[in-house]
Amino acid sequence: MTDNIVRIYTDGGCSGNPGPGGWGAVLEYGDKRKELCGGERETTNNRMELTAVISGLKALKRPCKAIVTTDSKYVVDAITQGWAKKWRAQGWMRNKKDKALNPDLWQQLLELLEIHEVSFCWVKGHAGHPQNERCDELAVTYYQKYL
Repeated sequence: MTDNIVRIYTDGGCSGNPGPGGWGAVLEYGDKRKELCGGERETTNNRMELTAVISGLKALKRPCKAIVTTDSKYVVDAITQGWAKKWRAQGWMRNKKDKALNPDLWQQLLELLEIHEVSFCWVKGHAGHPQNERCDELAVTYYQKYL
């Protein structure tokens, strides 16, 4: 079963929030491994967490089954609890008064989830998970260029 599943590990972070930010993604498929990273001069932690997931999914060349592992409860809960779809249905409003943050990124992610069959797994950050730690290293290395 695991032979036809892409495993995507992601992390994002900022120095300050907002501030310089970076993201990292590690994709594993069988014995193949690919690392991606990027960042922005002025951003937020949540934008980097979302960008990491989006970038990992965008790297897939065809529709795939994937497991996204992240330390972002923001991302995991918004997808698994159905919040992001609800925000979109409500015109990117969390409720009658409050706008949903990062609607541009949520829209991209929801579109990618229509292409790929994705499940989400949360892991505690900075707790020794090897791929999560590597993603954190990629993110930090990237945003340190802006400091």
